Amino acid sequence: MPHPRKPALDELVDRCLAAFVQAGTLDISLDRLAHKVGSSKRMLIHYFGGRENLEEKAMTRLEERLRAQFAPGSFPQGATPEVVLTALWSRTTASQSKGVLLLVMDLSRRAWNGSKRAKAFYEEQQRLWVDLLLKYLPDRAAVEEVLQLFQGAVLAYLITGDPEPGRRALMRTLAIPLKTP
Repeated sequence: MPHPRKPALDELVDRCLAAFVQAGTLDISLDRLAHKVGSSKRMLIHYFGGRENLEEKAMTRLEERLRAQFAPGSFPQGATPEVVLTALWSRTTASQSKGVLLLVMDLSRRAWNGSKRAKAFYEEQQRLWVDLLLKYLPDRAAVEEVLQLFQGAVLAYLITGDPEPGRRALMRTLAIPLKTP
């Protein structure tokens, strides 16, 4: 009887991340995760050396994907702040992004509860967003104001399911001269 082929580790990380995104959390049992990715709990532990390492690899892969999705190069040359924020809001509130948003919220919860890795994930995401927005907004104070509004709008979107109030608030913020402290 032939043995099933050993999946490439990268492919397995992708499948684990997809399962975490589908669940909207890292807090799924290894048994359930193994079932979702077509493996066994024992083999996941064998491949990754334990849950913590598996979660680390999944977070790193999520960081890579978010970095690519929200890179300045993914926007047209000469794009206005309105175009960029509209695109960011559309990408963030797209139906296929909900699991990622929930997973990011789960990582934020872990950061609040003291997870150093989750805090590092959050800080890296903040840095990437600041770097991106600085290319389109006049200064760091404006970027921080828009980023805070964006994050609040995402939370409201997750609660209500309605992206429109957040989009309107972001556009109004760009229409008003942003105050610097």
